[in-house]
Amino acid sequence: MKQSSRAKRRVKHHQRLNAGGKLNLVALMDIFTILVFFLIVNQSEVRVLQNIEKIKLPVSVADELPVENLVITVLEQTILVQERAIWQQSKSVMLDDAAPSKKVDVTNRNAPESALLSADFFQALTAELNYQAGKRPQLTAAEQLKGRGVTIIGDASVPYAVLKQIMAACAQTGYRDMSLAVEKQALPSDSEG
Repeated sequence: MKQSSRAKRRVKHHQRLNAGGKLNLVALMDIFTILVFFLIVNQSEVRVLQNIEKIKLPVSVADELPVENLVITVLEQTILVQERAIWQQSKSVMLDDAAPSKKVDVTNRNAPESALLSADFFQALTAELNYQAGKRPQLTAAEQLKGRGVTIIGDASVPYAVLKQIMAACAQTGYRDMSLAVEKQALPSDSEG
């Protein structure tokens, strides 16, 4: 039996409605391509040092982005190199022979410079820096000129004497390209003044 044109239209209409939906892959590929380019561009631009909640970084107006270097972190009673503790204050640290069992607080600005960090700290830091340098003995041309790079992260309350001792150990082991991690402060605009 022959179907009328109206019956044929109804059959085609029902077949269209019952058929599964099609996925448009062209639009999906376009979206993923744009997403990949966006992620690649943004990943290469962002340079962030690991933020430690215990440390309040000093504020600066420096514009330089951080470079991936060896990282020395100065905490209240611990010194970390590449997130590995190399010196930790024991319960009783001898500052000198005359003053037994005094604690060393590296953030204490009033402590005498000679009493801030012991000789074992300097030896431990020097040994760790030599170990890190030995892991990559070949220097680039820039490193041969300026020295190996190191970034020192310390609280704003860390006295300069402690930083000076750390910087002396770095310089002694060939890490002469030193950077101090700071928090960027916005420059005051001309319209405010």
